[in-house]
Amino acid sequence: MKENNSRYAGPSSATLAEGWKLERLTQPSRLFGANGIRTGADGRIYVAQVSGSQISAVNVDTGLVETISPMGGDIVAPDDLVFDAKGNLYATEITEGRVSVREPNGRTRVINGDMPCANPITMYQDRLFAGECRPDGRIMELDLNGGAPRVILEGVPMPNAMEVGPDGMLYFPVMGANEIWRVNPAGGAPEVVARDLGVPDAVKFDAQGFIVSTQVASGQVLRINPANGERTVLADIAPGLDNLTFVGERLFVSSISGQINEVLASGKVKSLVPDGLNWPLGLAMGDDGKLFVADGGFTYTLIPGGGLQIISMLFSPGFPGYTRGVAAAGHGEYVVTTANGQVARWRPAKQESEVLAEGFERLYGVAITSGGAVLFADAGSGRVLSLKSGNVDVLASGLQEPMGIAIDSDGRCLVSEEGAGRVVKLIAGRSETIVDGLQQPQGILVRGEKLYIVDVGAKALVEFDMASGRRRILASGLPVGAPAGVTPKFLQAIPPLSGPMGPFAGITAGADGTLYLSADAEGSVLALHPSHV
Repeated sequence: MKENNSRYAGPSSATLAEGWKLERLTQPSRLFGANGIRTGADGRIYVAQVSGSQISAVNVDTGLVETISPMGGDIVAPDDLVFDAKGNLYATEITEGRVSVREPNGRTRVINGDMPCANPITMYQDRLFAGECRPDGRIMELDLNGGAPRVILEGVPMPNAMEVGPDGMLYFPVMGANEIWRVNPAGGAPEVVARDLGVPDAVKFDAQGFIVSTQVASGQVLRINPANGERTVLADIAPGLDNLTFVGERLFVSSISGQINEVLASGKVKSLVPDGLNWPLGLAMGDDGKLFVADGGFTYTLIPGGGLQIISMLFSPGFPGYTRGVAAAGHGEYVVTTANGQVARWRPAKQESEVLAEGFERLYGVAITSGGAVLFADAGSGRVLSLKSGNVDVLASGLQEPMGIAIDSDGRCLVSEEGAGRVVKLIAGRSETIVDGLQQPQGILVRGEKLYIVDVGAKALVEFDMASGRRRILASGLPVGAPAGVTPKFLQAIPPLSGPMGPFAGITAGADGTLYLSADAEGSVLALHPSHV
């Protein structure tokens, strides 16, 4: 059986201009994030993927992945899921603030549309419980027919994946308190079961009635006695763990980054689905020759010829937030734009970041001028802005989805307008079209008199000679943008974790002229080498 994953459905091979060769630096992602996981009646693990906006099923013996609910389908940004006895799949849609049910025949309907940051969900004796992963979250019992919910508990600081224990109590991690609580499903005051953990984000029970819990900050899997809170470490994997499920006696653990591991009795882990990239987004080449890869809640460095090395993630100290655009700003320092509407200066090695400006809508590309000004695009407001010495000025407004930012040899700002299908130059408060007739331009790069444009609508990399006006396609059939025939749904904010999420196919270059691209349709990083390299 061939693996079926909707994000693979786009172009898988590229046509290159003479003198260029293509190299895939990272393998395509098999999952686009791995959030809530649950064992189905068929013995497969069903995986909710917020970034990928899809649900997949994984065969635990072969690793084969099949898409169940595809990107662009009725279920948007699923974060957790559960089945009932009839095989109906219930999913929380965290960016939509709702819970939907997908019937075995594929029909989908919403059963609750008023749950901001809907995340944890579980089923017990044909009763459906769900919660909101936000600072003042509620835990509720939902009406399977779409009626009014019954609130069990409110004001909970970020509850996450929960389960009813052998004692009939509802157990859930409270991320904001770094604790695990339980409450009677009928209502009443909650009790603290365990404190001082590694930021728990999921709770399930093993066959002996012990809690098994993933810790998103520490990366540990803990086994906890619900009677006294005593704990042992089952595995120490990596920060970013999200959820867990049992297939018989076998324990599997998911990670936000997209990996699923089996935890063996020895404490060692066996990979079922390897790590991958959720997108990726912005790229920047550091002065140390390492490629910086922004991937939303994770950031990495990549040495050409080597593998991805994680720098930091959403729950790491000093992390600036869900990272999208990036510009290198000196040794070990970057300026980034975040989905939270902030521009920040970040020093990963020192675990510190400084907010330079905030309060924007949807930030994408960023560049730094020779004079130290930070230029950045706000697609939400249609503006390009300049930041220097703490002052923010508007360079242009009324643009149609400005995305990529670059600076030409004269110090002028170039901007890609995805909504207008063009690249413009900003001159004295006005915009001058320099390249038009594009479909959906996103990342742009200037090297000398050459402008490189990632056109995700055309699945192409365009080279434009700004001196002669000559245009040519360097590569076509690239795995960028949405798969063919798919219209992705907009992923709204998940406060306080992230603002609105969305793709951005970044581009940068190495000193030798190699071009690096974010291939977000398959979750990889590509390198285009000129013939002299």
